[in-house]
Amino acid sequence: MNASPLAVHDDGPEGVYTRGAGEMREWWRVSLSERANLFRIEHGHGDAATGKVDIDTVVDLDNLDAKLLKWRREGFAADAGREDEARAAEAGSRFGAELRLAAASARAARRGAHGAGSEVRTVRIGTVDVPVAQAALNGAPASQARVPRINDAYLFTARTDDIAMDIVENRRVMLIGHMGSGKTSFVEQIAARTGHGVLRANMNGQTTIGDFVGFWTVKGGETVWVDGVLPIAMREGAWLIIDELDFAEPSILAVLTAVLEPEGRLLLKERGNEIVTPHPEFRLFATANAAGAMSAYRHLYQGANLLNEAFLDRWRVYLFDYLSKDEEAEVLRRTLPQLPPALAPTLAAIAADCRAAFAREDLASAFSTRRLIDWAELMLRTGDAERAAGPSIYAKVSAEDAALIRSIIRHHAIFDADQGAR
Repeated sequence: MNASPLAVHDDGPEGVYTRGAGEMREWWRVSLSERANLFRIEHGHGDAATGKVDIDTVVDLDNLDAKLLKWRREGFAADAGREDEARAAEAGSRFGAELRLAAASARAARRGAHGAGSEVRTVRIGTVDVPVAQAALNGAPASQARVPRINDAYLFTARTDDIAMDIVENRRVMLIGHMGSGKTSFVEQIAARTGHGVLRANMNGQTTIGDFVGFWTVKGGETVWVDGVLPIAMREGAWLIIDELDFAEPSILAVLTAVLEPEGRLLLKERGNEIVTPHPEFRLFATANAAGAMSAYRHLYQGANLLNEAFLDRWRVYLFDYLSKDEEAEVLRRTLPQLPPALAPTLAAIAADCRAAFAREDLASAFSTRRLIDWAELMLRTGDAERAAGPSIYAKVSAEDAALIRSIIRHHAIFDADQGAR
C-alpha cells in the first residue's frame, strides 16, 4: 500500500482527522473497506465515536490522497499525529530544561575556574568577561604597539556573547558575511579593550606563503630567517586575523590545518623542522565573504575558493550580517553627536536599501557602516547631502551604481534635484 500525505500509520492512512474542539469539532474517519484496495471515509461533528455520520462513502487510494491534501489545507490533522506532537513537545520541554540546567552548571564551573589561583583582570564584553592581556598589565611597549585604538562609538550587539566566550575558550573563530559588515572591526574592538595586539593578513592577493610563514633572506652578508605573520603572532601571543580566507592560496590553507587542531603547533620545515608552540594568549580568527552559508554569493566575489567542510569543521563559524537599522542609527548618534537625531534613522534606512540592492545584484558594491559615517561627516561639514555623497559614495562606484544609489537617497527625501541637504 502506498504511503499517503497524512498517513497516521506506517502502512496506511487509517485514522481520524479532526479540526476544532467541543461542539465545533469536525472530523473525517478513514478505514479499510470490505472491498479490496478501497477506503471507507465518514464525516461528522462532535465525538467521532458517538457522533452522527452525515457522509459515508468509499474511494480508491488516488481519490483518498486528493482528499487528504484537501483536508490538510483546511486545517484537519490526524489525532494520532497530535498525540505524537504532544509527546514530542513534552520530550522537547524536558530536553530544554535539562539543557538549561547543564548550561548554568557549566557557566558556574567556568566562573570557578577563572576565579581560582591568581587574580585575572577582565573586561566585560556584552555579558562575557574577557581576560586582559598580560602585556597590557605589564605595560610592555613593544606588544602595545599592535593594540588597536578603542572606538568609543563602537556598538556591541547581541551577536557578541557567543563569540566573546569562544575567545575566552581559545576557539578558532571564522566570521562570514558581506564586505563592510564589520567582521574585522568586531575582533579589533574586543582586542582594543582587552589590550591584545592584533596582526592582520589579507588573503586577497596580498599575502604569499613566505609572508605568512616566513622566508630566508640575506642581510649584511648573512643568511637569516624572517618570521612570517603566523609564527610572529604565535610566539608573541597576538591575535591574528586572516582576512578573506576564501581567497587564500592552497599552500596557506595546508599550513593552517595543523595549527587549527587542538593544541595545534606550527612546523617550520624551511627552518630545520622547528616547531612553534603557540603562546597561551594567541588567538586565530578568519573572515570570509563566500564560505559556508555565504557560498550562494560566491559569484559576487570573483576568485573566492570553496572551503571544504573538513576545513570549516575546524572553526566556529558565525554568520555576521550588517547592523540593523536601529543599531546603525545608534552608531551614527554615538559617532556624530552633532548629527540631528531625526536624521540618523533616515541615513541608516538608506544604507539598508543599498545593501538590499546589493544582495539582489542590482548594485555591484556593498554599503559599509564606514562609508555611511564618512558620508554623514561630510554632510555636517558641507551642509549638502548630494555634495557630500560625491567623494564618500559616488566616486567609489560605477556610474550605474551611483545613479541607483542617488535614486535611493532621493526616495528618502534627503535632497532633490534643486536643493541640497534639508
